[in-house]
Amino acid sequence: MIFYDLIGDIHGHAHALKALLKCLGYTRNRGVWQQPGRQVIFLGDLIDRGPQQREVLRIVRSMIDEGHALAVMGNHEFNALAYATPDPDHPGEHLRRHTVKNRHQHHAFLSQLREGSAAYKDAINWFWQLPLYLDLQGLRVIHACWHPEHINVMEQLTRGSARLTPELLIQASRSDSPVYEAVETLLKGLEMDLPEGSQYLDKDGNPRTQLRVRWWDQQALTYRQLALISDHKRHLIPNDPVAPDFLPGYDQCKPVFFGHYWMTGRPVPLNDHIACLDYSVAARHGGKLCAYRWEGEKYLKERNFIWV
Repeated sequence: MIFYDLIGDIHGHAHALKALLKCLGYTRNRGVWQQPGRQVIFLGDLIDRGPQQREVLRIVRSMIDEGHALAVMGNHEFNALAYATPDPDHPGEHLRRHTVKNRHQHHAFLSQLREGSAAYKDAINWFWQLPLYLDLQGLRVIHACWHPEHINVMEQLTRGSARLTPELLIQASRSDSPVYEAVETLLKGLEMDLPEGSQYLDKDGNPRTQLRVRWWDQQALTYRQLALISDHKRHLIPNDPVAPDFLPGYDQCKPVFFGHYWMTGRPVPLNDHIACLDYSVAARHGGKLCAYRWEGEKYLKERNFIWV
């Protein structure tokens, strides 16, 4: 069995990535970070926000190319693909529209790799290789939400590769497609509609009428309890009960690791089998780049979290 070091969302912060790799015992050999007997798994969102987009991609790609790492797609890599892909049904548009909001969210990547350059095109082509999820011996990995129903949909459509094709990317950009619902949930998290008339502002100040929820929390019973939202805004969320069959559940046959959620505080398992490794390295207030050192255990251990 291979042992893995799982690393959460990097968002263009190469200095933090190098420091974390050193803490995990990796060293550079011929320009590639490696450690005998171990591999890194990157949980997606390698890009956007941070100051060292090129260097992060160089480190990650070289490790994967030399067999020292694996990676899954994050919503930022998915968005980059859609931003770069013309919409065949709307000439002059792209699958992710080039609005002020979307360009602002993608600015660090577009500016540092120079949109349209050879380096930009090479990175976009590489993103196609990233699977949506990994179901390995002993553990599972996904960027945002392990949802068996949606994973089964993508397993059938990708013939087991878990990789998007140009046609699937188009479908994933159409809100009336089952592929859209699957990819949105797997890469951006499980959401539910708020009751009519309710809304809140997300961390970027954008109004939202859908609520991202704690899909792993089987004890939460109401919108307010399930809400992934800062505590000072929680009172804005209705305390109405949620339908008992809404959450996907988790079979707990092996640990599952994900990123995406900008956790704060001391990294700990969410329960015995579930861990989030995104601790907001790109946050304005200063966060952590977090890893979990997995050594084959079925039950997660707090002492195996490492961060810088």
